[in-house]
Amino acid sequence: MFSRLATRASVNASAARSASNVAVLGAAGGIGQPMSLLIKQSPLVGELSLYDVVNTPGVAADLSHCCTPAKVRSTVGAGNAEAALAGMDVVVIPAGVPRKPGMTRDDLFNTNASIVASLAEACAKACPNAMFLIISNPVNSTVPIFAETLKKHGVYNKSKLMGVTTLDVVRANTFVAEHLGADVSATKVDVIGGHAGTTILPLLSQCGGAFDDDAIAALTQRIMFGGDEVVKAKDGAGSATLSMAYAGAHFAGQLLGTRAAIGPVRAAYCLDAIGLGDLGDHCDFVVGVVGKAVDGDDHWNAKGFHIFDMPRQIGTAATQCLQALGIGAGVHL
Repeated sequence: MFSRLATRASVNASAARSASNVAVLGAAGGIGQPMSLLIKQSPLVGELSLYDVVNTPGVAADLSHCCTPAKVRSTVGAGNAEAALAGMDVVVIPAGVPRKPGMTRDDLFNTNASIVASLAEACAKACPNAMFLIISNPVNSTVPIFAETLKKHGVYNKSKLMGVTTLDVVRANTFVAEHLGADVSATKVDVIGGHAGTTILPLLSQCGGAFDDDAIAALTQRIMFGGDEVVKAKDGAGSATLSMAYAGAHFAGQLLGTRAAIGPVRAAYCLDAIGLGDLGDHCDFVVGVVGKAVDGDDHWNAKGFHIFDMPRQIGTAATQCLQALGIGAGVHL
């Protein structure tokens, strides 16, 4: 018993030494609140900074009562994001309006693009060396917008800007496990493409299950349009907030573990290729597994790439990347 307690104390002490400061922008929203709760539970978080245009003090007060190590602070009000970002190592951004029935992610562009651009301005000024995880839809568009804003300020680092597409992988794992009657914790489905409808492509041939053509079509359709399933079920009351909060917190947790040099992170929607050498000339965007920090600094490698994204060059370049990643030609689309 005492040895277990000593081990736990050692792990907690190690986590405290490597704790990161994390900001959630859009923390009072449908995704932001549950995701902030999940992130608050991580022993790898030293400070959790919550920002939104309204209601943030109440969310922060509520979360601050949870008996986990992370300290919580709040900032509220339009135009005040910079105050929430000082000293942050990781910034997670679920800010924006949710989808309603009949809307596509692209329908959100006009509103959410301006929100993301303004938050990118604040990030560029207050925490230019942080890692930025973009959840705001449409991710396929908001990541480039964020990148261009960082470039304007001369602080863009392609290895530190990621669009969180983890929900597509989470859904794929869940739906495939249900179909196969398998243990979902042992089910791993790679998903390539973007984060919108038919750009979401699960590689069912690579997950070890047996699927007939009908199953492939049904699973692919459900994985592609899982968000629509939730929007319809909520009947105008919102979109996929809880599952996205889970996926966002899971990705953030993996990244925090990587910053602490204790494990790899999962897929992300990134600008340019990371660690693919000449393939970078063929790829507009790449999604992949980011490896541990090198010698404790903030450079990242791409060992164990799982999935990639090329929304504009899906012909020969896609085939080259698939072959380079060892996926081969047997891809069910």
